[in-house]
Amino acid sequence: MADIASSRARAAPVRWRAVASPEFAVVAVGLVAAIVFPDDLGFITRINIMAIFTLSMALVVGQAGIGTMGQAAMFGSGSYATALWALHVSPEPLSGIFIGALAGAGVAAASGILMLRTRGLTFIMVSIAFAQVLLEIANKAAFVTGGDDGLADIPVNPIFGVIAFDFHGRAGFGYTLAVLVAVYFCLRRLVASPFGLTCRGIMGDRVRMRAIGAPVVRHLLCVYAVGGAVAGIAGGLSAQTTQVVGLSNLGFELSAEGLVMLAIGGVGHLAGALLGVPVFMIVRHVTATINPYHWLLVIGVLLVVTVLFLPGGLYRIVDKWRRHAERSS
Repeated sequence: MADIASSRARAAPVRWRAVASPEFAVVAVGLVAAIVFPDDLGFITRINIMAIFTLSMALVVGQAGIGTMGQAAMFGSGSYATALWALHVSPEPLSGIFIGALAGAGVAAASGILMLRTRGLTFIMVSIAFAQVLLEIANKAAFVTGGDDGLADIPVNPIFGVIAFDFHGRAGFGYTLAVLVAVYFCLRRLVASPFGLTCRGIMGDRVRMRAIGAPVVRHLLCVYAVGGAVAGIAGGLSAQTTQVVGLSNLGFELSAEGLVMLAIGGVGHLAGALLGVPVFMIVRHVTATINPYHWLLVIGVLLVVTVLFLPGGLYRIVDKWRRHAERSS
């Protein structure tokens, strides 16, 4: 009897951790939102895509200490690559996402070789400049990218040849939600791996990690490329679900919004992206509907309040609740 009781006591926390896992929570919240707001599936799909994009910033900024403001370069590269692949090679959605990831990772790796030798404010300014140069190239190469007009009517085949993208956005919602869960699961494993722990060590003290023999630049380049691949996946999903790609996908505003979302959710944790994105986008959507000229004021107040009174972001509240629930169970 004692053995049975002890096994039940050990099994209870395991069951609790399974139910309270972030992946399970993302699926549950997404499904509830889709059921409660069936007419807003397009907006919820955009939240899923921006959550993936912000996860790329959570990895690069929060886990490796690479302060970038040019992550939109990888997002836009993934968007254009996926769109061109669908228009000229194959409209199959999964292969398009793979091409978007390759484009994002390639752009990140190519730029990171030069940029990662700088630090701090210099890196921030160089990352902004690189994204603006890429935007200008896309604007001038109108014969490929469409220039100011962008690319429209991007064809997308049914997912697995069965699930077609519908006008109501049900397929797009489920598709982006599944990719979001898969990306978050992989990034969680990466962060908990020896590679991820080394990146956190580099963020804490780069000189000491170099002194003990860690290849600092190589690790930073790898994590920057992975972050670029994730941003490219988000860009590819955006191209497939909206069937439109424009210069705004490479704009500075996208990187700035991603960083604000991450700050609201919690910079030091991947889950911060999952918390900050819906709050930011819902607040922006509601305030812009009420007053389209002053919604930035509300976002600014929200950011200031978060930084001053909740330094750890919304993740701090959720983490306290989770710890309390685990102790209770």
